[in-house]
Amino acid sequence: MTVTISRLYDNYSDAQRAVSSLEAAGVPHSDLSIVANNSDNWYNSDRKIDRDRDGTDDRAEGAATGAGVGAGLGGAAGLLAGLGLMAIPGLGPVVAAGWLASTALGAAAGAATGGVVGALTQAGVSEEEAPLYAEGIRRGGTLVSARVPDADRARYEAILNQSSVNLTDRRAAWQKDGWNSFDPSARPYGADDVRRERQLYAGGLR
Repeated sequence: MTVTISRLYDNYSDAQRAVSSLEAAGVPHSDLSIVANNSDNWYNSDRKIDRDRDGTDDRAEGAATGAGVGAGLGGAAGLLAGLGLMAIPGLGPVVAAGWLASTALGAAAGAATGGVVGALTQAGVSEEEAPLYAEGIRRGGTLVSARVPDADRARYEAILNQSSVNLTDRRAAWQKDGWNSFDPSARPYGADDVRRERQLYAGGLR
């Protein structure tokens, strides 16, 4: 039996290490996925992507429409070799690779509520946790998900737990500020919003 395990990270570098460790531990890249907030254009920030030549960065256009913007969702050299840019409703521009990103885009195209939420719950993540992961990405975080044999779940969760966000504490902090649940129709966080959010956690305030 295969189960899906997921963890949220405040920093992409922590998520990157988790993915590399899972691959080294034997999880095929086809069973891994990563979705990272790109509101501050940290990925390919040095060049505009304007395939339709209308003068507007396609990442911004995609964030408004929920359209994909040329993500490479695989890669024989490992999951991270397949990173690509896309946009998911409620999250805005993201950098992603793997099965979850593909499923989320499919859910978005089918008008499912919150592409990432639908993709996660479809994969077996609880309806309580899935919106938290989506909100975490929206606020600047990175989500790593893996499909693993249930018998090996504890071993792989131990790898993912290193440097991951405590969802219970994070939800309490959001609720204290008036948050209720992930809203796919809400305005995605901009670069300044993400920067402020990250500073809160980096400063140990939450």
